[in-house]
Amino acid sequence: MTRHPARITAVVILGIVIVAVVWWARRGSVGDKSTAGQAVPVVVDSVRQGSFVVWQSQPGTVVPANSVVVRSHVDGTLTRIAFTGGQAVKQGDLLAEIDPRPFQAQLQLANGDLARSQAQLANAEDTLKHYQALQAQDSISRQRVADQQSLVLQYAAEVKAGQGRVGSARLQLSATRITSPIAGTVGLRRVDPGNLVGPSDARGIVVVTQSQPSKVVFSVPVNAVSQVLERLHGGACIPVEAYGDGADDRLGSGRLLGANNQVDPGTGTVKFEAGFANANGALLPNQFVTARLPVEVLPQAILVPAAAIQQGADGPFVYVVKGDKTAAVTPVKVGPGDGTTTVVTAGLAPATKVVVEGADRLRAGTAVDATMAAGPAPASADAVPACRPGDAHPPARTTTAHP
Repeated sequence: MTRHPARITAVVILGIVIVAVVWWARRGSVGDKSTAGQAVPVVVDSVRQGSFVVWQSQPGTVVPANSVVVRSHVDGTLTRIAFTGGQAVKQGDLLAEIDPRPFQAQLQLANGDLARSQAQLANAEDTLKHYQALQAQDSISRQRVADQQSLVLQYAAEVKAGQGRVGSARLQLSATRITSPIAGTVGLRRVDPGNLVGPSDARGIVVVTQSQPSKVVFSVPVNAVSQVLERLHGGACIPVEAYGDGADDRLGSGRLLGANNQVDPGTGTVKFEAGFANANGALLPNQFVTARLPVEVLPQAILVPAAAIQQGADGPFVYVVKGDKTAAVTPVKVGPGDGTTTVVTAGLAPATKVVVEGADRLRAGTAVDATMAAGPAPASADAVPACRPGDAHPPARTTTAHP
């Protein structure tokens, strides 16, 4: 009697579960059918044809136009520092001073020796004139006149030597005032007043760098070098942009100046050098930057929004909206591109409508409700950026792309 109600309860529960499963399955089937009958909303954009500038991005280092380690030309005691680190200086501005007293004494000695030699020369010349007058009266031997002429020449040579010693002493005295050899920015001082300094000091007193203009040295893969050199040797102005930490951190624009004549066997690259006006001083010596330059222009390239490119097991493809408003899978071959635009080398024709949003819900043959994308079309460029007349460091103002 106790087992019969338990069986009834179990049978009832089992029946309820079976009914619920059947109901849920029918409901899902009906929902799938209703969904399958609806068009999937997508956003599409048109494939365009135009020229496309391919840019190469490479790490580089900022090199100042000139960098000088300022040293003393004479040995002496440093008495004064006339600059502060980071100060902008002009050529000839005073940087430091050395105790001038030893050199003043040397100059005074040289002047005394010169005065003695000049006096001896003047006396010898007067004596020679007297002897020449006596020779005209045949009152003196020719040998004494000749000896006096030799003495005059000897004192004249001593005067010239004395003048040289005076000039050397003055030069050493002037070297006690250490001035900037170039216009630029001074660094931190490397020696304090009271120390002995001289030409043999390896560290020097300070480093002066001229960073306006500046240069950026970077390396380009050898497979892109020939294209760049062809334009450079043809006289074309090739713009170069320098970036800092990110794509939005643009530090300046310049132009390509030259290239090295050999390939680095360790990296397979060739070093290039670009010049920058650096009027705002954003490029600092030895700073690491990213240098970007146009290496090629693809004329009449097929341009597709980058968002349209999908990756599948067989390679890249796009969803194309056909005339019957269904999606079709079209395999493509892609070339270089940037964050917004990709060059397609095979698989698409201009004016084709490709899906740029909603592709994750599509399959081949899926009905779509297409809406044209708002905003700019895929980017293109008419030609390689050119320098403006008379501008040594032109800004590059064209669409960019990375290979």
